[in-house]
Amino acid sequence: MIDEQHNPWTTLSTRDIYQNPWIKLREDQVLNPKGGEGIYGVVSFKNKAIGIIPVDDEGYTYLIGQYRYALNEYSWEIPMGGGLVENDLLESAKRELQEETGFTAARWTNICRLHTSNSVTDEEGFVFLAQELTPGETAFEETEDLQIKRVPFTEAVRMALNNEITDAISVAGILKAAFILGVR
Repeated sequence: MIDEQHNPWTTLSTRDIYQNPWIKLREDQVLNPKGGEGIYGVVSFKNKAIGIIPVDDEGYTYLIGQYRYALNEYSWEIPMGGGLVENDLLESAKRELQEETGFTAARWTNICRLHTSNSVTDEEGFVFLAQELTPGETAFEETEDLQIKRVPFTEAVRMALNNEITDAISVAGILKAAFILGVR
């Protein structure tokens, strides 16, 4: 039987390679679970990934469209951003929802915790369901050139299932929200 608490890897040494205000890259010299020597690169994030699924009283949600530099392609996603590790997750979610959609929400539910690419990064993400929405003004950041699209929540589910939404946090959050909301 596998001991899920036991780490079969041995770290021999660690060396920081690069860092900026958002990430840090390190390279570890390791012994793998079979005893072989190797290297392991790890990207550590200085923020938690925060995603929000706003659902209005008519059953619509709001997607954010933007060009993603790292992918070199346009992406439809749920509203999301980063929250400093030391900040309250819900407060970060409220800020991101207001910044990207203008909405505030009276009801919040933390529906998902996930790791975005756990073979190379320690990034931890959280998804909130935001309901009882009140419209307001957006406050895009300098790096954001966003489109906001209102779609029936069932359309967002279809887009996630048909690979029209490919962002991992968005897909996981939409499918989890569909289960919670009883949308099939």
